[in-house]
Amino acid sequence: MAKYSFICMLFILVYLFVYNMISVLIHKNRIRNRLVYYQQTNLSYSFAGFVTQTKYRFLVRHISDMLEAISFPVKINSFFLLALILILSGILIGSFVFQSPKGVLVLSFIFGSAPYLVLRMKVTGLQMKTRIDFLPAVEIFYEHYVMSGHKNIISILKGAVLGNRIWYPIKPIFEQLQRNLSTNREVDDCLRIFALSLGHSWADYFTSIIRFGLIEGVDITLNLKQLISDMRKAQRANQVERNRLLEIRLANFSSIIFLIIFLGINFKINFHNSYYYYLVDHSGRSMLLDGVLFIFLSFLMGVYLSVRRM
Repeated sequence: MAKYSFICMLFILVYLFVYNMISVLIHKNRIRNRLVYYQQTNLSYSFAGFVTQTKYRFLVRHISDMLEAISFPVKINSFFLLALILILSGILIGSFVFQSPKGVLVLSFIFGSAPYLVLRMKVTGLQMKTRIDFLPAVEIFYEHYVMSGHKNIISILKGAVLGNRIWYPIKPIFEQLQRNLSTNREVDDCLRIFALSLGHSWADYFTSIIRFGLIEGVDITLNLKQLISDMRKAQRANQVERNRLLEIRLANFSSIIFLIIFLGINFKINFHNSYYYYLVDHSGRSMLLDGVLFIFLSFLMGVYLSVRRM
């Protein structure tokens, strides 16, 4: 009993440490964003700098785009530092609780992948919420483009956003695109973040049209008209696909519910034997570890299918 009390206390301490670390990082980043320049010498920037100089630069850009897409108040360096802390926490907890290489590997994998999984699920949730509102937003942009005489896409986009006809939840995405383009950021970066926020093929077509208009400076009225016509024809199929995405997300949580019901019934029938088998016996803890691993993999599969369905 003393052993498991020590493990529980250790888990609580690790949790409090990670929670406080995240709070401090968020607070520091909010303060630093108000400054024009600050010295990049702490551990998080060193770690991020090391990663960005390696072959994983594409992964860094991908995560950075997702963080910006959902306007998450944590920078890429803090994200990697959090993942590193969670990996070390998984190694520590796996060593004390399961006392096996399998437990260490599984928990470090789950803990280390959890930040990306949560981030990916938030992006997918944003994509699902804005999917049905994309066509009306493009129609409003098309109306402003046709009525405008100068055909300046940035000005037209600003007018469409300020007209208060594009509603939440898709309005912040168009505002972010207009803001990024107005600050002279790279066109490809702005459009890539915009397409990632929406996450479907129609957004890719729209960004291709906008890129063509911005870079070449030509009239894109016919392109927008054809895009709107194609989207109207596929509107019913999009609603069916949205329902399938909702079914995938609901199925992700079914395994957790079944596990809780299964454990609850066993503990209700025979608490002493269940406690000994699932928490004391090594094979029982190994079985619970396998269950947690399969649940986590089901979440990964659900996220993967959601991304493919977009």
